[in-house]
Amino acid sequence: MERVKIVLKSGKEQSVRRYHPWIFSGAIKKIYGNPAEGDLVDVFDNKDSFLAVGHYQPGSIAVRILSFEQVTPDVRFFWDKLRRAIHYRKSLGIIDNPQINVFRLVHGEGDGLPGLIVDYYNGVAVIQMHSIGFYRIRREIATILTELMKDQIIAVYDKSETTIPHMSGITGVNEFLYGDSDPVIVTENGYKFKIDWTTGQKTGFFIDQRENRKLLEKFT
Repeated sequence: MERVKIVLKSGKEQSVRRYHPWIFSGAIKKIYGNPAEGDLVDVFDNKDSFLAVGHYQPGSIAVRILSFEQVTPDVRFFWDKLRRAIHYRKSLGIIDNPQINVFRLVHGEGDGLPGLIVDYYNGVAVIQMHSIGFYRIRREIATILTELMKDQIIAVYDKSETTIPHMSGITGVNEFLYGDSDPVIVTENGYKFKIDWTTGQKTGFFIDQRENRKLLEKFT
């Protein structure tokens, strides 16, 4: 099936050429077709040169870019993106670190996957989709994670009920996409925390506050 073509206004391609991962609705000159929310679309400049492919979304952020190359984002594409995200965290010493088994495994735009968040809690991957494009393929994402992480993942939990764009009309359901698990105990810099992703903030825990929690050691 041929993808919908989106053409930008003259000059609005500059941010894309600088690899900004979003295209705002105000930058669009014309849409050739009628894309549904979450559809893959191709983006071109005003001179008909290809710029990017991404997920379409009506609203201020009209396209979340997945690639600046003219590719087809299929299962293999996402498998490779997730593999690179995991490899990067292994190279940083985050994965397989006995002092830390709670961390952000996929960080949306930072990993070239805008709209997708994956947090890891001692064997449980909690995913959140902030776009319909990723929500449509949530089960494929769960399968890829279990294939790449093997026995390091015992369950994958989707916590997207409150993060799916309201304009879509789709109601997300928080649920296990793979396996099952009760709340787990995680280790962060030698300290233990009990994580319940069903009731906790965000995906269950403010992972980005690791360094601030470490600073508290000075006051204990």
